[in-house]
Parts: sequence; C-alpha cells; structure tokens
Amino acid sequence: MTFDLRRGTLPLLVSIPHMGTDIPGELQACYQPRAMQVEDTDWHLARLYAFAVELGASVLQPRHSRYVIDLNRPPDDAPMYPGASNTELCPTRFFTGDTLYAEGAAPDSTERLRRRDTYWQPYHDALAGELARIKAQHGYVLLWDAHSIRSEIPWLFQGVLPDLNIGTAGGASADGSITEAVEAAAAHFPQYTRAVNGRFKGGYITRHYGKPAEHVHAVQLEMTQKSYMREDEPWDWLEEQARAVQPVVRAMVEAALHAARKVHGL
Repeated sequence: MTFDLRRGTLPLLVSIPHMGTDIPGELQACYQPRAMQVEDTDWHLARLYAFAVELGASVLQPRHSRYVIDLNRPPDDAPMYPGASNTELCPTRFFTGDTLYAEGAAPDSTERLRRRDTYWQPYHDALAGELARIKAQHGYVLLWDAHSIRSEIPWLFQGVLPDLNIGTAGGASADGSITEAVEAAAAHFPQYTRAVNGRFKGGYITRHYGKPAEHVHAVQLEMTQKSYMREDEPWDWLEEQARAVQPVVRAMVEAALHAARKVHGL
C-alpha cells in the first residue's frame, strides 16, 4: 500500500500529500546522498492535524516522499505557477534549487510513467473515491489540502512567506463564503500573518477537485513550518509553538466546515 486512508463521519476530507518520507531501496542510489534526509517533507502534519480525526474527518496521507513523486502536481506535469520556479511531477531539484539526483540518474520518461502509475494514481484514486463516498452520504464535501513549508526559500519565492497561506485557486475551488470564513477565522489570531490566493493559490489537488457547482469545495493551507517546528535539521516538533498554532488551524477548518454547511442549507 502506498497510502493510508482513515475514513471519518464528517463531510470533510483532509489530504496531506507531502508528508511521506519513504524512498524505495531500489531508487536510493539514484539520488544525491543528501536526499535521504528528505528535507523538503511537510513534517509532522499528521500530528498537527490530529484534531481532524477527533472531529470525525477522513484523513488521507502517502507513505512515499515527494522526491519519488509529487502528488500535488498534474499527471501531464504542466507547471502550476508559470514564470516561477516549479517542482515537477518527479522533482529533480531540492527546494534550494540544487540537483536532487546523481549525475545521469534522473528519471527518464519511462520511469516517470512507472512512478505515476505506481504512486500517483493510487493516491488520486483513493482521493476521488473518498470524495465521492462523502458526497453521496452528505450531499457535499469539503476537501482540506494540508501543507507546510520553510518560511524562506529564495528559489521558490522572494522574502518571508506569511504564516498562513489560504488557497482556493483564485476563488474557483470553493464557494466564496468558505474562503471568507477561513480568512476571518485566521484574522482572530493576528500574531500569525496570512494571505489569501497569494504566492500559493493551491496546487493540482485544490484546482482539480474543487468544484463548487458540483458541491465539492477545496481549500489549501500552506503554513510556515516555523509556526510549529524547527525549519532546519533535525526538523524537530516544537511543542510550545505547535500548541499555540493548533487551535488556529482547527478554527480555520471548523470555520470552513460551518460555512460549507450553510452553503448547502444545513
């Protein structure tokens, strides 16, 4: 199995596509030795979102590292942010811009297709299937795509990233009232900076599955890792920071869920 799915009872699915850390043994020699540290992982997010399980959400998470396959990229590998630095379906660079693979060992087209079939497709089959199940039960579904990233990565963006980056594909992936509710919830915690549909508008998962007209609403939260962990090796969970930010994230998720219920007259 390449992923873990925990089914819940709410009309809420939390996807955490970049928290996997495994690199299969047969692939490890292809990478730079540094890659074995999987430094660009969305560390500790299952722990941060433990409240979602308590609420009754479904939770989907992969086992393999984004260095093997990026589950939040389209299957045709089209750039998500034209004109900016982008990581690919099978990434070839660290977030620093350095080469990820040993010389001559980057995956060719055949290997990329194999990884797409082996790792990407099962995750998306599970994601689509769980969305369909929840929608059939409740009449609508909220997809919350959970991410975290270092607050400063010059290769990907200039300056310091806001703490809470809310993405709804420029308003296309969720009803506007849901976006407004999430931002309003975040605004109750002014110690955390925020942006809506800024540098991170939502990746493939948010853009592809968010279809408000079909009663599927998708929100991406890209949060800075400094809000809950150490951003450099060994990437430790920081209890004090995490305890402070968890209620913020929970408030945002609950606000989105409440707004979705109102949209659908519940």
